[in-house]
Amino acid sequence: MDKLEKIRLSQIDDFSNHPFKVNNDDSLKELANSIKENGLLNPITVRPKSNGRYELISGHRRKTAMESIGIEEANAIIKELTDDEATIEMVDSNMYRDKILPSEKAFAYKMKLDALKHQGKKTLDPEGPKLTSAQKVGADAKESVTNLKRYVRLTYLIPELLKIVDETYLKEKKLPYTMGLKPAVELSYLNKDEQILIHRMIVYENKTPNHAQAIQIRKMSRNKKLTFDNIENLLCEKKGNQQEQIQFNKDKIYNALPFELRNRDKRYQEDYIVKAIECYKKMEQKKKEDEEWGF
Repeated sequence: MDKLEKIRLSQIDDFSNHPFKVNNDDSLKELANSIKENGLLNPITVRPKSNGRYELISGHRRKTAMESIGIEEANAIIKELTDDEATIEMVDSNMYRDKILPSEKAFAYKMKLDALKHQGKKTLDPEGPKLTSAQKVGADAKESVTNLKRYVRLTYLIPELLKIVDETYLKEKKLPYTMGLKPAVELSYLNKDEQILIHRMIVYENKTPNHAQAIQIRKMSRNKKLTFDNIENLLCEKKGNQQEQIQFNKDKIYNALPFELRNRDKRYQEDYIVKAIECYKKMEQKKKEDEEWGF
């Protein structure tokens, strides 16, 4: 049975290969202040190790927050868990977080998936529908199996490419380029050397491949045509969302349009504006020719 005891934090080791990051940010400082004022409201969860120490299952942020304000011991729920049981509980207890990076989801889903596969039939509810390991992980995380598999593929990316995906999710614009989940999945099928080459090209060109370009890159890899020049030519192609756009004052354009066109489809408005410009060009050209001939 589970036990609740006070344990010194110095006796607790972090979970091996813990996929969730603990950042020393404002939210961690707020947590530390809350614990300082109100105490630890939710005990951490640990399991005993063979060397007399404990492994932390749930509460890595709480442990870090307590250490930052000098707390040396905390209430802990002690559970006897196998390696696979510990992995599953560790992942499930962290999925409630508000912001989970794609890389965190990727490694967490893979760890839980592997643990469920190790357990085999024991993971299935005998009274419920039969689910594969992927379906079980997806259902628990409210992810489709397709999306789950995409995240797991991210674990095959080199850290430099995975960082771009994380930074894109955070939307903090620390990097001058972005990359979504789908193109990242395509690049995950490249070998390490090819991924290093892709990352160098991204940094050099200051551009990332979109999904269609990433599919082409994967085809180049299969056909042994993934070269510096081929990647450069591909990345330098204009993407649909990279076409140059001209910004105009909407009110000025609206007021200049004939009344009957103001509520028409943008296509009609654009055609009218283009024709007006062409007509103006012809008038200017005629005016210039008249001046040259002295009229």
